Amino acid sequence: MERTINKASLLAVSFLFGLGLMACSPQDEDSTDRETDVESADEQGLPPIIDRAVFFDDPEISGGQLSPDGEWVSFIQPLDGVMNVWVKRRGEDFEDARPLTDDRDRPVRSHWWSRDARYVVFMQDTGGDENFRLYRVAPDDDVAEGERVPAPVNLTPYDDIQARVVSRPRNQPESILVAINDRDPRLHDVYWVDLDTAERQLVFENDDGVASFTADLDGELRLATRQKPEGGWEILRIDDGELSEEPVYTCTIDEECSPIRFHPDGERVYMISNAGDRDLTELVLFNPETGEEQQVDGDPEEEVDFGGAEFDPQSHELLATYYVGDRLRVYPRDEAFERDYERVREALEGDGDIYFGSTTEDRHLQLVSLTSDTDPGATYVYDRESGEVELLYRPRPNLPVEHLAEMKPIRYEARDGLEIPGYLTLPKGVPAENLPLVVNPHGGPWARDSWGYDASAQFLANRGYAVFQPNFRGSSGFGKAFLNAGNEEWGTGAMQHDITDGVNYLIEQGIADPDRIGIMGGSYGGYATLAGLAFTPDLYAAGVSIVGPSNIITLLESIPPYWGPIRQIFEQRVGDPDDGADRERLKAQSPLFSAEEIRAPLMVIQGANDPRVVQHESDQIVVAMRELDRPVEYLVAEDEGHGFARRLNRLAMYADVERFLAEHLGGRYQDDMPEDVADTLETLQVDVDTVELESEEN
Repeated sequence: MERTINKASLLAVSFLFGLGLMACSPQDEDSTDRETDVESADEQGLPPIIDRAVFFDDPEISGGQLSPDGEWVSFIQPLDGVMNVWVKRRGEDFEDARPLTDDRDRPVRSHWWSRDARYVVFMQDTGGDENFRLYRVAPDDDVAEGERVPAPVNLTPYDDIQARVVSRPRNQPESILVAINDRDPRLHDVYWVDLDTAERQLVFENDDGVASFTADLDGELRLATRQKPEGGWEILRIDDGELSEEPVYTCTIDEECSPIRFHPDGERVYMISNAGDRDLTELVLFNPETGEEQQVDGDPEEEVDFGGAEFDPQSHELLATYYVGDRLRVYPRDEAFERDYERVREALEGDGDIYFGSTTEDRHLQLVSLTSDTDPGATYVYDRESGEVELLYRPRPNLPVEHLAEMKPIRYEARDGLEIPGYLTLPKGVPAENLPLVVNPHGGPWARDSWGYDASAQFLANRGYAVFQPNFRGSSGFGKAFLNAGNEEWGTGAMQHDITDGVNYLIEQGIADPDRIGIMGGSYGGYATLAGLAFTPDLYAAGVSIVGPSNIITLLESIPPYWGPIRQIFEQRVGDPDDGADRERLKAQSPLFSAEEIRAPLMVIQGANDPRVVQHESDQIVVAMRELDRPVEYLVAEDEGHGFARRLNRLAMYADVERFLAEHLGGRYQDDMPEDVADTLETLQVDVDTVELESEEN
């Protein structure tokens, strides 16, 4: 099946990165190696200390993909300590696999097969700068003498560009439709790119501020989405490469309207929309020629936004829809899919969530996985004809799931009466009373936390902390009223109040020790960390800000050029630095200008090449803390961007975070680390007395 998820227009420009963790990955419940990965159990009842590398090292295998012809299995696996793409024949053992990529510096995070199974295509940037280029390599190409892999072909060999895949149509397997911003860094033009020769042919020159494109199932560019001058979105037709003068669909900046894929009839398009008097997004079918709109599906429980859908890769018919409430809910819309779903659930057992992955072109074979809060899952091959489900791999076979903690959905009331959803992970084996607490606000902020395996939460729970993950107002997925309630409410406003109120709720329940509250987050979560320390200084005993902005004004003024078409999202939801009144509010909401209120020890973590939250955001809060003679520690990775992707950087970062939290909150600490991790940590640690600002800002 082909899964289409609800990637809202907001998320396309989200600061979301989380904490730079690898994706959820399976494990082996019967591993015999676990004795080396845990220490003896705690006298107070906590499980044994699990080696932090078991949580944060690279998985042994991940990202499995079946080739369309079923002959190959590709996957991502370390090659000399760096995650690269490997391939094996479907019947071979993993020991017989061979690498297809040989990046020595930065992990390859994703890949896919060409429609005709001749090539593996992958994306890669440099040092985390997010200037992604496209490459392809053939699994049966010869390897030159002295090399370890076939020579990859750069499909987008242009300087300082970011490539985006628009379409991979089945009827034109030799080409893909790609958006590239080499002509104007602010705007992406669309090209056909030949997979054999890398030659490109212009399809659409974007001089009209188009933010995203939608092609039909044959790869013909049909729709363009852009922001309206007054804010909001408009969808226009593309006819023979020309943009229509009038939009065919519009929604306000407080709403969502997003095409996701065309219907098999070639006339209608599936869209996600909550335009008009709808609060929750729904799946609709819209005809761009007639303007007719038909609802296809909405949440049966009327609780959350539309979550996504499964489509048949051959007929393109809708097979199932799903929604993410407290847990994933799947609704089959096809009898064959329902049979497959039940077969897989019966075969895998367990109280987890089932996900369908890549499939062969004839749908004979498909990858499936089962994940849960205490188990990142395993990847299996499902044979649709026989009904058999066979284990393919477990990425983290040494993870001792019996020692992991349950993630529980919670609800609490904010000070203005709004109900806030969230998740609470409590350390296993001890009473939920007077515990040290780590608040972990999500990035985005227009995103959300959901139920499932979270390496950071499990790691902290294993160290004895309760972990609180609030979906504060402004989080996506809970309707437009909840989302828009976060507009202009950063820092001193209701978004931060929701986090504060959740902490106070846990204190009132007797779960959290009021003297041992920490806060740690990445991206917007890093900002929320700084805001928590600055605006509620009596609440927190320590904070860790990972790629978090400290000054909203400089953050907005450093937005990357290719976000130009959707800049108004930030002006509407956050504020306009060019507006005098907004500027004063933004300054008041920026932790930098209240640094004198911060009393708790602070750790700041930054990637030097981050294009979203530039290093100046971290430098300036570190300098402010230093000048105030307040406790601050600083880690900077010269080879990272918006989060830490490289394994040694990631392991070193978490080792130092663990030490910092143990020092200030009293949790457990694994004080040993491998020599290469210790050496890397030494390179990350910055003497705060050496930090200088290039210029004074605002």
